Amino acid sequence: MALVGDSVPPMDIDEFYEADPRRRASAELELGSEWLGKDGVQHELNYVEDTGELYVLREPAPHVREDPFGGIHVSDPPGYENRITVHVIANIGSVDELHKILEGWPEAMRAEGNQGTHWLGERLVAAGVAVGPTGDPVSDSETDGEVDGEVDS
Repeated sequence: MALVGDSVPPMDIDEFYEADPRRRASAELELGSEWLGKDGVQHELNYVEDTGELYVLREPAPHVREDPFGGIHVSDPPGYENRITVHVIANIGSVDELHKILEGWPEAMRAEGNQGTHWLGERLVAAGVAVGPTGDPVSDSETDGEVDGEVDS
């Protein structure tokens, strides 16, 4: 099974913005932060208008521990901010095209299990905008008809 985004090397958030100065200056659309990966970690889907990049931002879960008296303590482990990763999963030419491709995403994002990630991967590949590790488009023939939008890191 081909995994859209799975084979794309992640970069930390600072590397992402430093790699292309257009990213910092660009308007961005947040397309959902209620998306949980199969590992239970929260993901965000975002679009950078000036570069046309659709990316998944994955923020690791903070450390949670219970003390002997039942109190819950949440902390960010050392280096936490450096573990926010970005996976560019598609290149989409315009905001209008983005909205057409992702019509129905708010509902799909909240679907049980990995259904939302499958939906996202299928939509991106079908539209011809999904990208692989080199930034080249991913075609239907490369996925053998099986696509998953899950991002593992």
